[in-house]
Amino acid sequence: MYTAKILLLGSGELGKEFVISTKRYGCHVVACDSYANAPAMQVADETEVFSMLDADALRAAIEKHRPDFIVPEIEAIRTEVLQEFEAEGFTVVPSARAASLTMNRDRIRELAATELGLRTSRYRYAESLEEVKAGAEHTGLPCVIKPVMSSSGKGQSTVRTADQLEQAWNDAVANMRGDRKKVIVEEFVAFEYEITLLTIRSREGVFFCDPIGHRQERGDYQESWQPTPMTEKLLGDAKEMARKVVDDLGGYGIFGVEFFVTRDEVIFSELSPRPHDTGLVTLLSQNLSEFDLHARAVLGLPIPPVRLHGPTASAVILADREAERFTMEGLREALALATPGSDVEVRIFGKPTTRKHRRMGVALASGDTVEEARERAREAAARIQIKYGE
Repeated sequence: MYTAKILLLGSGELGKEFVISTKRYGCHVVACDSYANAPAMQVADETEVFSMLDADALRAAIEKHRPDFIVPEIEAIRTEVLQEFEAEGFTVVPSARAASLTMNRDRIRELAATELGLRTSRYRYAESLEEVKAGAEHTGLPCVIKPVMSSSGKGQSTVRTADQLEQAWNDAVANMRGDRKKVIVEEFVAFEYEITLLTIRSREGVFFCDPIGHRQERGDYQESWQPTPMTEKLLGDAKEMARKVVDDLGGYGIFGVEFFVTRDEVIFSELSPRPHDTGLVTLLSQNLSEFDLHARAVLGLPIPPVRLHGPTASAVILADREAERFTMEGLREALALATPGSDVEVRIFGKPTTRKHRRMGVALASGDTVEEARERAREAAARIQIKYGE
């Protein structure tokens, strides 16, 4: 008999690793997504195919399986349905309120900036091109325009001149998720670097992983590394802000809290109430990955001290076109980069189709320094080739 039944809403690569972690603890997992054979479905006990934005289908899945835990893996969900079932006594991870607030950038930004008083960039919301132009006047140029509801950087643009505003608005509308035609116009922060601070909220308290640095293109993560050197003061400020927001959101699980870091301050950027894509590096860098930590926090299991093995990096493996027939080659060549002093690993996600810039896998590598680990991870990722069929 299983220890707990989990209904996973969204079944991408992050969900797949979470399922693997929970299966080690004897859980029964029902993986749901809008398409069949999604990565997490390949390791789950049962599957359901439906749109998370279909309220009736979501209700039906919860009623059918009556899980101990409802665990969102994606943002685009009918969160009002989660709130209904939470009111009936179901456990939503970390909470229905957290899922609702973080589904839309405007709501989590208002919580952080207005209610909690965290340092954020200047911003305005816009629901038309004219409002975008007014927002850019408030923030100044350059600015960043992105949908209030999206993921993996879709629809995000950096605007440097006024004549780029219309194209940025069109891109945001074309790539937003859900049914809210609304964007955030945000001050462009000249940060020195940006981090993800993985924050675990458990029954025993709040814990943190070492800060993860990352590099993005098109608003989407390309590589990440751990640790990122920070002064004691700046790291302390980041932890204080992260603790404030996760305590306000409540519930148990791991939160990916993103910050911009300048020379003398930390600026809150965004938050995901679930494992974070930049945290894939923890599959090799820590004694417990972010997925193990999420599983333990959700299930109410003890959180031991999180230990960093040493400098580690990840680099994504991307497709460059749309295809249904393809193979992944070069695994032997990538893994052969390991040395007595450096580990190399590869995770192939198992997505059934490709499209341009879609993440199909990730390469992981350790080294004596972060720079060495990053170089080896990039080289390993480059050795994985996607061969497309006719």
